[in-house]
Amino acid sequence: MKYVKDSEWLWKHLNDVNVRIVDCRFSLAEPQKGKINYLQSHLPGAVYFDLEQDLSGTVCEHGGRHPLPDVDVLVNKLENAGINHEMTVIAYDDGEGAFAARFWWLLQYLGHENVYVLDGGFKNWHEADFPVTADIPTFKREDFRMGLRSELLATHEEVKTAVAKQDKVLIDSREAKRYLGLEEPIDKKAGHIPGALNKPWMEGLRGGRYLPNSEQMERFSDLDSNQPIIVYCGSGVTAVPNFLALKEAGFENVKLYVGSFSDWISYEENKIESSS
Repeated sequence: MKYVKDSEWLWKHLNDVNVRIVDCRFSLAEPQKGKINYLQSHLPGAVYFDLEQDLSGTVCEHGGRHPLPDVDVLVNKLENAGINHEMTVIAYDDGEGAFAARFWWLLQYLGHENVYVLDGGFKNWHEADFPVTADIPTFKREDFRMGLRSELLATHEEVKTAVAKQDKVLIDSREAKRYLGLEEPIDKKAGHIPGALNKPWMEGLRGGRYLPNSEQMERFSDLDSNQPIIVYCGSGVTAVPNFLALKEAGFENVKLYVGSFSDWISYEENKIESSS
């Protein structure tokens, strides 16, 4: 796979000075849990990036529950973690895939293509008896040269236009009951953006590992690979595994609506579809 590395690959490159490992473990139910777990044990040489403190911006009226972080602030954090624009970066979470994928997408957005998600995450690494440590690494500050790739990001206005013109494929990555509006445990409104298809993100993984490209292609076989695609979820986190899977399946024109459904419903005039 183009954007995913397995534990065996990382084990062989664990002591490579040009490889930097990023721990992205997080729990939406317990926001401190990821950092606590990191302090207890993590992959050797891994630095920690928190979904809400590092990989998201300040929550405002619009922008969603996990808005795009200030890119200059994020670059400064990357540089302080010893990450430059030439290094190979491997991100992992606990095996869910979504939190590491959020980091992966952000680095892609910053113009850093040599970034990957660790297949199976910490859980698979630990179960395979690869080493872990509680030692906190320190690295000298590096220079990260940013080159924003705006073609990867869909704005609210672009999504509004797509809904009106029906000229792009909108993919809702949440589970079916939230897409249908039958259940909404987080956001203030239930349903989905009008015209969106439902492709639950978790169906792109099996046991914490990404499905091979052939199976990803089968998941999206009903889509036209030449048509622009915008993926979203609740807050721009669990949509990224679908973004990654689409790219693996050969879809080139794919964008992430970072604000996602939580941003969409922050505008009172925006319509919502549901089965209720």
